[in-house]
Amino acid sequence: MPKKRSGGGLTKAQQAAKFLGVAALSGAVLAGIALPAAGALGLAAKGTVEGFDEIPANLKTPPLSQRTTILDARSEPIATVYSRDRTVVDLKDISPYMQKAIVAIEDARFYEHGAIDLKGILRAANRNAQSGGVSQGASTLTQQYVKNVFVEEAGDDPTKVAQATQQTLGRKVRELKYAIQVEEELGKKKILENYLNITFFGQQAYGIESASKRYFSKSAKDLKLEEAALLAGIVQSPSRYDPVNDAEEATKRRNVVLQRMADVRDVSQAEADRAKATPIKLNVSRPKNGCITAVAGAGFFCDYVREVFLSDPVFGKTKEDRAKVWNQGGLKIRTTLDPQAQESVQASIKDHVYQSDKIATAVTLVEPGTGKVVAMGQSRPYGFKSNETTINFSANKNMGGSAYGFPTGSTFKPFVAAAAIEQGIPATKTYSAPYDMPYPSPVETCDKPWINTGDTVENENEAEVGPYAMKEAMAKSVNTYFVQMISEIGICPVTQMASKLGVIQADGQKLKEVPAISLGTEGMSPLTMANAYATFANRGTYCTPVFIESVRTAQGKSLPVPKSTCSRAMSERTADTINTLLKGVVDSGTGQQAGLTSRDNAGKTGTTDGRHNAWFVGYTPNMAGAVWVGAAGAKQVPMENITIGGVYHDKVFGGQVPGPIWKDAMSGALDGKPAPGFNTVHIPEHNKDKGRDKGDRDRGDDGDGGDGGGDHEDGKPGDGGDGGDPWPDISLPPDLIGGGNGNGGGRGRNGP
Repeated sequence: MPKKRSGGGLTKAQQAAKFLGVAALSGAVLAGIALPAAGALGLAAKGTVEGFDEIPANLKTPPLSQRTTILDARSEPIATVYSRDRTVVDLKDISPYMQKAIVAIEDARFYEHGAIDLKGILRAANRNAQSGGVSQGASTLTQQYVKNVFVEEAGDDPTKVAQATQQTLGRKVRELKYAIQVEEELGKKKILENYLNITFFGQQAYGIESASKRYFSKSAKDLKLEEAALLAGIVQSPSRYDPVNDAEEATKRRNVVLQRMADVRDVSQAEADRAKATPIKLNVSRPKNGCITAVAGAGFFCDYVREVFLSDPVFGKTKEDRAKVWNQGGLKIRTTLDPQAQESVQASIKDHVYQSDKIATAVTLVEPGTGKVVAMGQSRPYGFKSNETTINFSANKNMGGSAYGFPTGSTFKPFVAAAAIEQGIPATKTYSAPYDMPYPSPVETCDKPWINTGDTVENENEAEVGPYAMKEAMAKSVNTYFVQMISEIGICPVTQMASKLGVIQADGQKLKEVPAISLGTEGMSPLTMANAYATFANRGTYCTPVFIESVRTAQGKSLPVPKSTCSRAMSERTADTINTLLKGVVDSGTGQQAGLTSRDNAGKTGTTDGRHNAWFVGYTPNMAGAVWVGAAGAKQVPMENITIGGVYHDKVFGGQVPGPIWKDAMSGALDGKPAPGFNTVHIPEHNKDKGRDKGDRDRGDDGDGGDGGGDHEDGKPGDGGDGGDPWPDISLPPDLIGGGNGNGGGRGRNGP
């Protein structure tokens, strides 16, 4: 007894036989597949059992690409990204009106015929003969579904799309065979469900759920008769019948669908007439695709998540594999973004730096011990308009950041101190630290010794003359002290310590082994600096940064995600010593304007030569953050006599502009959270009084890509008042620009 298919119709063998029989009637078949009669010879060549059987039997149906939702740590949406705006739904979640409308207008005999509608082919042949051309085709809904599968598989490749839609006999014959297979395997209801989920409805909407949301801002299950008819009518030509841009044409097409539904008795004529008389009432939801739509200024965080997904092997062995998973979409990506911290960062940025300012700021917050990046923002929003950018100032170049990062100045000095303490240098160590001196020579490196060719380094002002011990030298950021320190221990321990802390140049290059490294001459990203300082907060254990908590597919399957890996970078004793030193910076040093009053905190200021960059990097035991302020483009902006966020500054210092940004961002981010204390060590005071100015001035050895900077702070005791700078300007030879001339010399003057 012949095998019957679910949904009625013929078996595969019977379908093939009928196909071949009809193939002999070349004019009829060609009409049915909308090809001109000139193709008859080609059909004859294919119209054999052997040719038909040579076509592969299995239609490989790719998973439908869908929208991906990026969520914060509380599972609230941050942004939606997609290559196809589609949400797949079951047939039961699609309005019965929609199901009937699409069948009525596209394939009224859908439930009566098999994969091929022979009556439709003959009818089309007759109509085409009468018109003298190809006025009507006879593709079934199943055949249309198969064609859409080919288009979906082609993705956004224009060549493959053209191949999937080309009007050739070979493609039509292949489409017919696959249609037979689909009818056998799926049955009518599943074919209809798949068709409604794959079809393009215009306005970037793929599938009926996205189309319903786009045009009516409602789910497909809630579509009314006139709404369903409108959407069903769009399918034939999404551009021609676009109701957003041509309501008149869309209305005409909708009414054709309604009349067809009445003709096939899906609705009564009275129902159809009432629906025809109803004006089109759209409630359009504009497409919201990509990180540009992210909430709370999280566009750059969102973009970093995308970069992680496309670059980390955990999501696929090759770049192509990872891109395929990303473009297929349908993912729920829960991230580490803390909405409280993110909102606090954005509020602080808005209060202190305007989008229209000549300079920009970037802020990144990290959780010590876990590597979780909890906030990331900047004053230039994510976008393509004036004073917008897609460059993430918080990131390294390979993750969407600036080409070279930003010189860190004095914020690098704690790494030098940590390396020295690990080498056995006590926190009470004193150096003569004169106002100026030649760079010591030779200085040991990991390779051959560095030799000075005549370069010198100097402090912020002539009053800064040692001897100094480490605590005071760190609070005041005394350049010559740290140069003498690096001369004693060598450069190799410093670069090795930096490596353990994840400190690399933003352009991916290795740190240069020159004594000027102690002045923070290399370009870094705020993420790198925040995460490195989080190691101090975590008592010496470094954890790699992570952005993604979990990923689930559209089918609910969990995917593996990158994990933070933690390793000991220094002893707990060393970290506790650094914490003690950096507490002094915010308690009585150059970072007083950044200091938090409600909890233990520590940090370091930095300002580069020419005041082109200013930093504050600080932390509490449970959160670390870095703030950079400087020029957003290739052209450097000296931050002197400048207005930032509506406030005029004679000269910008690391503690004066970045410091308050950090303070406000951290205060809001930590509000209501525990306030643990540091494990500190006792560091005896160095008893020496040369009658020097006791003012707290942070002399940052920063460097505008290599030139030491000036980190002096305003409004500190002994500073000479509010916004004033009692010391001469800061400069370094131009051969240090960009990280030095390889000798690491120069008259290094950095500010706090």
